[in-house]
Amino acid sequence: MKQISFFLDFISPYAYLAFEEMPQVLEGLSYSVTYKPLLFAALLKHHGQLGPAEIPAKRDWTYRQVQWLAHSKGHALDMPARHPFNPLGLLRLAVASDRNGQPNRYVCETLFRHVWLGGADAADPGRLSSVTQQLAPPRDPSEEAVKAQLRKHADEAIAKGVFGVPTFEVDGKVFWGLDALPMLRAYLRGDAWFDGPQWHGARAVGTGVVRNAHTR
Repeated sequence: MKQISFFLDFISPYAYLAFEEMPQVLEGLSYSVTYKPLLFAALLKHHGQLGPAEIPAKRDWTYRQVQWLAHSKGHALDMPARHPFNPLGLLRLAVASDRNGQPNRYVCETLFRHVWLGGADAADPGRLSSVTQQLAPPRDPSEEAVKAQLRKHADEAIAKGVFGVPTFEVDGKVFWGLDALPMLRAYLRGDAWFDGPQWHGARAVGTGVVRNAHTR
């Protein structure tokens, strides 16, 4: 049985769709999943990137595309009243729901659907209080140990080469994005391609030019 680490942030519609799609795409394979919530913004800061919603034209496209993807795959998806929003309350709640900071699928499903179904404000304090009561975490989401575990997930992800969400890591291999699920399935099925030069030679490709702030 293969062990998959699923790095996610509830702020990401792609992570939501990947969460919904994963059981169907990987049906029939032997695997287990450990869910590891992290702050997507921490990855962006580490890698010096802007988030999709921080680039106006990309923001518009992202919201259109994820609604199309949901429609085409038969999943419900409603844009929350505000996006992006501060996801820390939801992330800490997820981590607090498990002694090891690794929420189960029910907890992740509840929090993803809190954000992506109904079109309400995902960060509304009243709604956060309500979903906290529903999940009844064994730890206080505001305690320092919970915050430390959340940071630890981001540190682990960065150490493994993770740069975005959703990301699936298995056997030291990193698969990024909703559209990487078929690729992940192929790996889990033992496709020999993953032992060949196309995978291992990616880092050997030379860099022709490096863009900087003064390049136009």
